[in-house]
Amino acid sequence: MIQIKNVSKSFDGFMALDGISIHVPKGGIYGLVGPNGSGKSTLIRNIMGIYRPDSGEIEIDGQAVYENPAVKETVAYIPDDIFYFLQSTVKDLMKYYRGIYPRFDIERYEKLKDIFKLDENMPIRRMSKGMQKQAAFWLCMCMRPKVMVLDEPVDGLDPVMRRQVWSIIMSDVAEHGTTVLVSSHNLRELEDVCDHVGIIDHGRLLLERSLSELQENISKIQIALPEGRELPEGLDILHTAATGRLRTVIVRGEPTKVQMALQECEPLFMDALPLSLEEIFIYELGGADYAVKEIVL
Repeated sequence: MIQIKNVSKSFDGFMALDGISIHVPKGGIYGLVGPNGSGKSTLIRNIMGIYRPDSGEIEIDGQAVYENPAVKETVAYIPDDIFYFLQSTVKDLMKYYRGIYPRFDIERYEKLKDIFKLDENMPIRRMSKGMQKQAAFWLCMCMRPKVMVLDEPVDGLDPVMRRQVWSIIMSDVAEHGTTVLVSSHNLRELEDVCDHVGIIDHGRLLLERSLSELQENISKIQIALPEGRELPEGLDILHTAATGRLRTVIVRGEPTKVQMALQECEPLFMDALPLSLEEIFIYELGGADYAVKEIVL
């Protein structure tokens, strides 16, 4: 649905995107993750046609995005920092959106009043950050978009509203085949909703896989070895930590094969633990070099 091919973008000599290629499949939720400054927001602005790539191609449903109103009519975008005409109310913006987006669903707008419970006649400038984010979702979901592009979408929302928003998004994905690209630092939340994940750093794609494939390619093992025994050679160990004789080892590889290799050490104890998306993110970015350091003060 969203095809990004060898896209590069620089600003005053700084390479924000460096030949990045990403494929977001139709009807799924794709999590775009990376450290601060990795290029996530720049990539999103290129996808939305706000920026024009220096090189490469960006297509949505087979059509170029930049200066293409027909494509942009089908795409909803919620940025990290919400910007609206500050004197406008939600009702004013609803009328504005209806004039721009032909698929805008006024019936859905009325139904979602009971969900968001905002005063549609209150000026946006008087709303809190969380209320402005709710207003953005209210309006964007009424567009009936084919594609939703979300940058830190639920930042500022309380836990109940976060769950409510994700419930509506996932319902649209299931019932209408909406394609969602979401960038967020809340990896625990992405783990619950995403089908595919792309990890970027320094404007380049490190890996792109389905979430299930990502979790099947890395293992977290707790192991205690007999005195004098060491871990076998040949394992792709990303990180290791020890508490007494008990070691926690992060190993890249298929879990069954990793455990078979470790059995050769005749361990006194061994147990495989599930890895969170946050842990995968940390160790795929650079193993121990990227992990949190202990600092003695």
